[in-house]
Order: sequence, then structure tokens, then C-alpha cells
Amino acid sequence: MGSTDSKLNFRKAVIQLTTKTQPVEATDDAFWDQFWADTTTTVQDVFALVPAAEIRAVREESPSNLATLCYKAVEKLVQGAESGCPTEREKQVILNSTRILTRILPYIFEDQDWRGFFWSTVPGAGRAGTDELDDDDGARPLAESLLLAIADLFFCPDFTVHSHKRGPDSVENMQSIDSCEYIWEAGVGFAQSPPLNYIHDLNRTELLRLLLTCFSEAMYLPPTTDTGVLNPWVTFFCSTENRHALPLFTSLLNVVCAYDPVGYGIPYNHLLFSDYREQLVEQAVQILIVTLEHDGGVPNRPPSPSSMEEQESTGPENLFVNYLSRIHREEDFDFILKGLARLLTNPLTQTYLPHSTKKIQFHQELLVLFWKLCDFNKKFLFFVLKSSDVLDILVPILFYLNDARADQSRVGLMHIGVFILLLLSGERNFGVRLNKPYSVHVPMDIPVFTGTHADLLIVVFHKIVTTGHQRLQPLFDCLLTIIVNVSPYLKSLSMVAANKLLHLLEAFSTSWFLFSAAQNHHLVFFLLEAFNNIIQYQFDGNCNLVYAIIRKRNVFHQLANLPSDPASIQKALQRKRKSPDVISRTSSQETVSMEGSHPAVPAEPGTLKTSLVAIPAIDKLTEKSQVSEDGTMVSVPKTDSLQAAHPDQSAAAGTSDTESNSGRDNEDVFYTEAEMERRRLSSASSTSFWAPTPEWVHSWKCKLPLQTIMRLLQVLVPQVEKICIDKGLTDESEILKFLQHGTLVGLLPVPHPILIRKYQANAGTAMWFRTYMWGVVYLRNVDPPIWYDTDVRLFEIQRM
Repeated sequence: MGSTDSKLNFRKAVIQLTTKTQPVEATDDAFWDQFWADTTTTVQDVFALVPAAEIRAVREESPSNLATLCYKAVEKLVQGAESGCPTEREKQVILNSTRILTRILPYIFEDQDWRGFFWSTVPGAGRAGTDELDDDDGARPLAESLLLAIADLFFCPDFTVHSHKRGPDSVENMQSIDSCEYIWEAGVGFAQSPPLNYIHDLNRTELLRLLLTCFSEAMYLPPTTDTGVLNPWVTFFCSTENRHALPLFTSLLNVVCAYDPVGYGIPYNHLLFSDYREQLVEQAVQILIVTLEHDGGVPNRPPSPSSMEEQESTGPENLFVNYLSRIHREEDFDFILKGLARLLTNPLTQTYLPHSTKKIQFHQELLVLFWKLCDFNKKFLFFVLKSSDVLDILVPILFYLNDARADQSRVGLMHIGVFILLLLSGERNFGVRLNKPYSVHVPMDIPVFTGTHADLLIVVFHKIVTTGHQRLQPLFDCLLTIIVNVSPYLKSLSMVAANKLLHLLEAFSTSWFLFSAAQNHHLVFFLLEAFNNIIQYQFDGNCNLVYAIIRKRNVFHQLANLPSDPASIQKALQRKRKSPDVISRTSSQETVSMEGSHPAVPAEPGTLKTSLVAIPAIDKLTEKSQVSEDGTMVSVPKTDSLQAAHPDQSAAAGTSDTESNSGRDNEDVFYTEAEMERRRLSSASSTSFWAPTPEWVHSWKCKLPLQTIMRLLQVLVPQVEKICIDKGLTDESEILKFLQHGTLVGLLPVPHPILIRKYQANAGTAMWFRTYMWGVVYLRNVDPPIWYDTDVRLFEIQRM
């Protein structure tokens, strides 16, 4: 009965607040206490009992009451952080104030006039009764008081951490507490694992949810290329002003990496009791990826006269980024990598009892966290690539890519997976690691094959290109760049993978595909470059690929003799209109899929998705490096995109013509995908539509790097044909045996230098990551639905 009464009283207080036209005095404690003092409401209750329309009504009609409610709720948190909430009643007040602020903040952020409210100082807000303690920060902006109070409450004994004091009367002094002794979980920089306490986990989760809501102001600002615009909430929280920055960062990272969803291995255990740790881990990983977005700089704060003078060109450094980049002990790297690999692999684990183990849902946040680690901490990246442990990250990523390829609501997941592989492929060790035999056999709906992790990568990429949805086309360049980057190191491709690569070449080199868009020929250049790398540097073990090239030799001859006269171009484009599919959707040899796998399916109707900004073209995403004799990489200066000056050199070096000269990403504006689609359709109907000309075809056709392959065919085809005639052979294995023992030493052109395209960060990808990350956070927080139906401007919410 008690909880029904308290809900009723709480609802009455809300109605009073929304109907009062006169301002309620801040000193009227009897009125304000109704919101937090005697209630036992859950966060779900608060969302149900405080409707959006009423928050907006108070905001418009009695703004001073909304301001006072925010101020009083923050004041409660500040008092709790100072007293350490010794009583149950005080703990309840803190939780209720936390929930109310979580409910209201998005409505503060959606209104431009209110956004500066938390960064203004509240007059007379020196806190009652504790004046002597904080004369120095009596005039703090409300946002700062709120963030510091939340930080203190994360290390509040008997509320969010275990008390170290023994004895009934002892209360730990919150001001002098050393929070480094209260880190939430063992791992990086902390050896003791405190006993699990689900109440502490729940309280931490509530506070993290409020913190995430504070940071979400970013959702209410439109996308911008200006990297100098920082989130003032994140900037302050991750600055030296927050004395708990280090222990909190460590707590969040350790809680995530130490989490084991399978627990004690009892089947169905997740159905018997609620896993409070999982909710905590989800909120922790979301806070980590949001705080690690900025590496410091000037926060975007409404300027006040004093702050105008203070703002230097470089602002305070983000301590979370700083700490992340300074982790260096091998055992810490091992703990992080094993933890992330365990969690990423969790949704792939197969059990004989259906649904008997818990499957986590936060793999997208984990992928962003892995990305941040590799991006900000190069020692971690090298550690990952030092052993075959990197394959424990690769296999789940390939699983997600394959699984999401037909689902338009998961296009963001496809991008982050491909970006991570692009980043890894820039390092020689990644290519070398791919030669490890693949034996795990995660059930994926791909052809069964026997081979290495490189074969798995190629087979999955082929599946994405041939059976993924249309929106994935911008990723084709990235997928093939990854294949080119690893190709010089691939010791022996399986027949299945070799056939898949040639099927891609066949599809991409049809004349209608080459002539139907200004950039399509790049895909052919990438594939030829990969073949050249393997032939020149790994010929000995790759008889399967050489055999596949010989079998499909007509594809290379057709490319070399591609007609470029106007009549042929028109004829090819006519053929395109009859069959507008991207590439032939039937593979050269469709084979049986792995046992236990499920086909990739489109999104369920009604699924929500958030829009993304378009990604930059591949030449903006990557930077070319040449591998020198001793294995070190030398950066290749950017040439003019048409490479008119030295066409002969570019063909020899394999740099080809894969630099964008479309100008599509030289514009400093961002389009959502929907906008890109509209522009594409309108440009298709407009007169300024691009059309292929004989000169254009000739400009890149003369650079096709075909010399190595043509020489190989010239030498080997007659030999293979002679064997077949002499021995009456129709058996592949004999021909493969001959190719295996053959050699082309001295017969091929001089090997070209190996060219690697390394990922490079830029404003375009930074913005893409911001919209993707906040889109994931928006969609994953549905209970309670923190941002649902508010005026979010960073992305559009679309229903499939």
C-alpha cells in the first residue's frame, strides 16, 4: 500500500507544479520535499508520472518553477555528497533526485534558450549551513556542482562502495576519502576485487544513467565539422576539477573488462535471477565511449565575460583520454583484450540447450571502445597484433558483419566493424596473423571451407558485396582496401577464397558496371593490386589463386581490351538499365552454408534506426605508405588525384587511380544518408548528371596494372594446356601440383613496392563516430526511454 500512496503523492506534487502559475519560493521545503523525501518511486515510475507534455508546459509557462526544481534537486545531491548519506532516508532522497534530473534534463537541452541554464550561477546558492566549507565555490555553475556531486557519490561508502570503516558509530568523512582505495573492480591498476553487492550496482547504475543524460546535450546540436566544439559537460567532468577522475575511469574500465555474462556456467541462470552487473556494465561502457570522444580543447560553453578571457587556444586535457593512452603494462593489456574478446564472442557461443546462456546486447559499444583503445593507445594496438589474440577480435567482427549485412537498421554496425579492420590492416602483423588456420567454426551462413583466417575474411567480404543491401556500397572501397593491405602477407589462399576474389573481379569489370559511376573502376584497381601483391610476394604457396586466374583469364583479356568508343559505352549503359542490380547476385559456385547457421535477414518492420552522416571517400580515410626493404613504412606524399604528371610511375607502383576526384567529400558539409539518397536521385534526374566519355575511360584504362598478370598468363597458360593435351588431364589436382612446383623467377616484371593504405582520422570520421555512438546510446536506453520523443538534432530517428 505504501508505494501506491507515495506514487499518488508524487503525482499530486507534479500536478501542483504544472498548474501553479505563480513561482514557488525555493525556501518552501514542504512543497519541494514532496518530489524526493517520502517517495519510493522507481526510475520507471518517475518517467510514467512526469509526462513530457507537462515538463514542456512548466518550461514554457512557469520557467522559474522548473529552474527551482532543477536547482533543488542538484542541491540534494550536493548535500548527500557532503554528508555521505548515512541514513536510508538520505539514500532514497539522492536516488529520487537523480531520477527526476534524468527525466528533466533532455527537455532542458532541447530548448536552445535553456541550454545555458546549468552553466549559469544561481544567485545566493552558497549552500545553506555549510557556508564556511565552500566560500570558494559558492558561485559554481549548477552543472559543475551537479557533476562534482555525482563524482563524489560514486565513491560513497555503503551507498555505491563497501565501507572500509569497522565499528557501528564510524562514518567516513566524504571530504578526505581516498577514492583510489574504493575502485569498483580488480583489473588495471587495482588488485582487490570487492565482494559483489547488487544494491551498490543498482545505485551506481542510476548515477551513471544521470551522468550519461548530462553528457547527452550533444544529441541536441546538429552535426558539424568543427572539431573545436566540445561538450562542456564531458570537458569539465574529465578535467582536473574532478578529483575522482582516475579511480572512476579505472572502475568503469575494470567493471567492463572483468564482466563474465556466463557466470558460474549454470544453464538458464540468467532467467532465475536478475543480473544487476550487466546493467552496470552497459551504462559503464556507454559512459566510457562518450567521455573518450574528445581529447581536450575548449568546451563549447555560453561565453561569460570572465570565461572569454580564460579561454586559451588549447583547453583542459581530457583525463580519461590521457589515462587510456598511458596504460602500458602487458598484464593490463592482456586483461583488457581478453575481457573485450570474451564479451564480443559471447553472442556467438553455441550451446546444446537453446537460450541457456545469457547473450549480451552491447557489442556495438564494445566495438567503439576497442576502436578508442587502438586509436588513443598505439602500444595497445601493437600488443593486440603481437600474438594471434587479435583473431579473437577478428572472428566476432566478421560474424557481426556477416549477420548484419541484410539489415538496414544495422548499417552503423557494418561501418564500425569495417573501420576497425581497416585500422588493423594498416599494420603488417595483421596480415601475417591471418595465415593461422581457421578451426573454430562459429556457425555463419557462409560456404564451408578449409583454410585460414584470411580465407574467412575474404569469404565474408564476398558475401557482404554480393548479398548485402544497397546501402553498403560506400563500404566496398574499404573492404577491398583491407584485402589489398593484407595481400602481400597471405601465404596460401584456399580454392574457395580464390574463386570468390575472381568472382568479384568478374562482377566489377563488366563494362556496364565500370561505366555506370565515376568511381567504380577503383574497385578493379584494388583487386588487380591484391593479385599483383600475391603473385609477386607470395607466389609459392598460392597455386589455388594462380589456377583460378588461369581459368578466368578471359576476364583479364576483356579488361585489357575494354572498348572505349561512344557506341560501346552507350550499349553497356543500355544493358545496365535492363538489370540495375549492383553486381551479379549469384556467386560463381554457391555452396552449402555451415551447419547451425542462420541466414542474414532484413530488419523487422517497425525497427527504429538512427541516421548517420556519410563517410568520407577512401582516399580521405587513408594515407598511403610504402613498405621499404627493411620492412619499415614510408609515407607516400599525396599526388594530384588524376596523377597526370607521372602516369607510368603510378601504374608501376600500384598506386593506380584509386584517388577520388569526384569532389564528393571536399565539401565541408554533412549529409545524413537520407539526404545523400535524395541528392543522388535529384542529380540523376538533373542535367548536370555525370556521363562517361571515351577520354575518361582512356584516362584510367591505360593505368590498369595488368602487366604482371598478363606475363603470368603468357608463361603458364601454354604450359598448362600442353600438360592437359599430353596427359589427357581433366583433373584439377594434377594441374595444381604442377603450378605448386612451378616458378616464375626472372620471368615477371620487377616487383613493385608494397603500398599500404593506413587509416587516418579526419573531421569526417570524427563526426561519423559521434552520430553513430549517440545513435547507439539513444536506441539502447529504452527502459526508461530517456530521450524518446524529444527534439534530437544530431540524427534523425527512422522507423524501418
